[in-house]
Amino acid sequence: MKMVRRVAFNLFAWSVVGLVAFPLIWMVITSVKPQFELFRIPPTFLPETVTFEHYWTLIYDTPFLKYMRNSLLIAFGTTLVVIVVATLGAHSLVRFRYPGRERLAQLVLFTYLLPSVVLVLPLYLLMVWVGIANSLFSLVVAYTTFALPYALWLLRSFMQGIPDDLEAAALVDGATRMEAFIDVILPQALPGIISTSLFTFILAWNEYLFALVLVNTDEARPLTTGVMNMLISSFNIEWSLLMAASVMMSLPLVIIFAFLSSYLTRGFGAGGVKG
Repeated sequence: MKMVRRVAFNLFAWSVVGLVAFPLIWMVITSVKPQFELFRIPPTFLPETVTFEHYWTLIYDTPFLKYMRNSLLIAFGTTLVVIVVATLGAHSLVRFRYPGRERLAQLVLFTYLLPSVVLVLPLYLLMVWVGIANSLFSLVVAYTTFALPYALWLLRSFMQGIPDDLEAAALVDGATRMEAFIDVILPQALPGIISTSLFTFILAWNEYLFALVLVNTDEARPLTTGVMNMLISSFNIEWSLLMAASVMMSLPLVIIFAFLSSYLTRGFGAGGVKG
C-alpha cells in the first residue's frame, strides 16, 4: 500500500510538472518549426523539419542583440546598486540602535507594498525635469525605487540570523566596524545576498511598465518593450520570431539559476533562522 501511494504521488507530481513546463516546451518547439507548420490544421507537436532560420533572422536582421545588451546593463546595474545599498541598510536596521528604527523598517515594507503603477507618472516627470529621460540610467533609477525596499526587507531577515557575538569578537580583536562588516558579516550573509541579487535581477529583467513609459527610443529600449515593438503590431504577429526571441530571453535566467541554485536554497534556509 505504501508503494502504491508513492507511485501515485510521483505520477501526480510529474503531471503537475508537465503541465507547468508544457508552455516552455511548446515555445522551444515552435521556435524551430518552419513558418508554414505554425498554422497547420490539425496542429503538430513535433516539427517535420527543424530549422534555426528564425534565430539567425533575429540576430542578424533585427536589433535584438542591442535590446539584450540594454537589458543586461540595466539588470546588472540595478542589481549592483540595490545590493550595495540594501546590504548596508539592512545591517544598520539590525545592528544599530537609534530612534525610529522599527518605524523605518515598517515604512520600508509599506513602500514595497505600494503599487508600482502609482509611481510611473511622478517618476517620468522627475526624469524629464532632471534630464535623464530616455536613457538606461533612468531605468536603473526607476527599477531601484521598487526593488530596493524588497531587497532591504529580505536582507534584514538574513542579517538577524547572524549572531551578534561574531561581530563583537572581531571588534574586540581590534577590527574596525567596516572591517568587521566586510570580514565577518558579509561572508555569513552571502547566501542571502546572492538570493536577493537573483530576485532583483529577475525583477529588472522582466519589468515592462516602467520601460514602456520612461523610454521611447531604440537606443535605450530593453528586451521587454523592444521585442514587443519589433514583432507585434496591430495587424500581424511574427510568431516564429517571437518564440525564438522568448527562448533567447529565457537563456540568461536559466543559466543564472543553474549556477546559483545551491546558493538560492541555502538562502531560503538562512532567511528562516533568527539568532
